[in-house]
Amino acid sequence: MTDGLVPLVAGNWKMNGLRRDLDEIRAIAGASAHLPRPEILICPPATLLMAAAEICAGTAVRLGGQDCHNEPSGMHTGDLSAEMLADAGAAYVILGHSERRAEHGETSEEVRIKAHAALRAGLMPIICVGETRAEREAGEALALVGAQLKASIPPHPGPGLVVAYEPIWAIGTGHTPTPTEVAEMHTFIRSELGIGLGVGGTKVRLLYGGSVRSENVKEWVAIDNVNGVLVGGASLKSADFMQIVKAFQ
Repeated sequence: MTDGLVPLVAGNWKMNGLRRDLDEIRAIAGASAHLPRPEILICPPATLLMAAAEICAGTAVRLGGQDCHNEPSGMHTGDLSAEMLADAGAAYVILGHSERRAEHGETSEEVRIKAHAALRAGLMPIICVGETRAEREAGEALALVGAQLKASIPPHPGPGLVVAYEPIWAIGTGHTPTPTEVAEMHTFIRSELGIGLGVGGTKVRLLYGGSVRSENVKEWVAIDNVNGVLVGGASLKSADFMQIVKAFQ
C-alpha cells in the first residue's frame, strides 16, 4: 500500500442483486461499524441504490453506481445521469469497466467525458483500465494501459479520482497475475499519473481488481501502490466481502 492514502475496498455487484439481497448490505454496514479503515464501498445495481442508501445512512459504508451518462438530463431512454446517481445516494461511480468497454463499445474518450460528468455531479470516478490475455502475451500490456489512462482521465480531475487496474483475462476467471506483474503495472500507472497530473498523481488511489478473493487478498495488500481492491463476485456475500475488508485494516 502507499503511505498516506486510506485504502478503498469496493464491491461491484454488476447485474446481480434483488431486494432480498439488501440483507447483505445491511450485514456489511453492521460489521463495519467499528472499523476505522479501509473505506468501504458497495456498487449495487441502480434498482437497489436508494434502498441501500437508507440502510447505509450514518454508517461507514459508501455507495456507488456502475456507469453514468455524460449529460445531466435529456432524451436518453434507459440511461442514468451522474446527478441522478448522486441524488439516489451514490458517492462514487465505476467508469470504463472492461465489460462496458467490450459489451457496449465504450471508448476511452467516452469514459473521459463520463468522468467529467461524474466530477460535475460531485461523484468520485473509479476509472478502470486493463489488458487482454493476448495483449499481455504480446508484451503490450503497459503500452495499452498507458494509452487508456491518457485518454480516459479528464484534465485537472482534482481529489477523489480512483484508478482500478483489472486485467481483463483475470475478471471472473479465477486466474490472476503474479504479484510481480501487479507491482510492475501499478508502479507504471503511478508513474504515468505523475507525468499527467503532477503531484496530484500521488494522491490517486490505485485498486487491483480481477478474481479478488479472501484467499488471495493478502498478496495484493503487500504490494506497493496497491491502495485497495475492486471486488466482483466475492462482494455479493457479506461474510466473504468482510474478510477482504479486514485484510486492509
